[in-house]
Amino acid sequence: MRYVLAALAALLVLPVPALAAAKSVFYTREAVVAWADNYRHKPEPSRLPAAIQMLSKAGALRDPDSAAFHVGFIAGVLGANPRIAEKLVIKMLPLPEADQWVVVRAIAYSGLPEWKTLLRNVAPRLPARQAMVDQYIAGSLPTLDNIELDKNPTFLEKMQMHVGIKVPTPEISFGKNPELLDVLWGQYFATGAYQSIYRILSMLPWSKDRDMVDRLTVGSMAKVTLANNATMYPDLLLLLKSMTKYQTEEIAKPLAEVIQAAETAQAPRLKKEALAAIDELKRKGPGYRREMTVWGYVGQGTIAVTCITLAVVSLTAAGIPCVVGGAVTSAALNYWTAQ
Repeated sequence: MRYVLAALAALLVLPVPALAAAKSVFYTREAVVAWADNYRHKPEPSRLPAAIQMLSKAGALRDPDSAAFHVGFIAGVLGANPRIAEKLVIKMLPLPEADQWVVVRAIAYSGLPEWKTLLRNVAPRLPARQAMVDQYIAGSLPTLDNIELDKNPTFLEKMQMHVGIKVPTPEISFGKNPELLDVLWGQYFATGAYQSIYRILSMLPWSKDRDMVDRLTVGSMAKVTLANNATMYPDLLLLLKSMTKYQTEEIAKPLAEVIQAAETAQAPRLKKEALAAIDELKRKGPGYRREMTVWGYVGQGTIAVTCITLAVVSLTAAGIPCVVGGAVTSAALNYWTAQ
């Protein structure tokens, strides 16, 4: 009997390491989504490599538009864990050539003091993206912290745009690259830090833009995703409320609308209003053209306004708008717009 009990005890003890190893593995993309959804409350950086491997197998890292949330999430985890950042990156690899860009950009966006050193160290493991590595290190591609918000055009610039003169603007900006909004959401879900939300709030004034469809669309994305996510995540709603008193009037007003919509579960109304505003601007053209025509400063003209097109993130191949752990991303609004 003693030997039988000893054998049973051995069977109970042996599986423990195996169970611990199994816990770090993700078997489905949905499992990664659920884990990322709760990560800011229960950080488990050691599981990040397994999550990235699963996302890669699921084909979720190939498209720079639809994978932006994952870039931000990886960047957030790396930035919060500088002592093990290189170890985490090495464990993510190898990745298919089509997916290697995610690691390069996440390192550049991580905010780590020695991110360039880390990028140089892992560059030999990312042979397909050597040019991208070189450009980030050289500074020809900006880090996330160095990407500024688009500035409002001056009156003279509006006149130039009206007559077809191209006004110099940064090649990469939040107005031109709406996937950066998803990067900020990924960063927030990885850290729970207010800085990511603060940058999203700074886009809210664009939800009232009357001149540029791209900025109106990004501002509307910011507003709708904030409202939707604040409805689903009480901690985010509390954070938004706490940040209200520190905002300028042009941010405070749309933020109040976001909070009201979240508290009353009226985010769909904001979505409808945003789509209507985008449609109106596309039909009528930019406000500066209409104003200048009335004022007589410039003659009648037609300016083509092309709405930005984003890939639709989906948990399946069915084309359902992405819900990253329930988190609404900018791709969802583009899906609605396309309909």
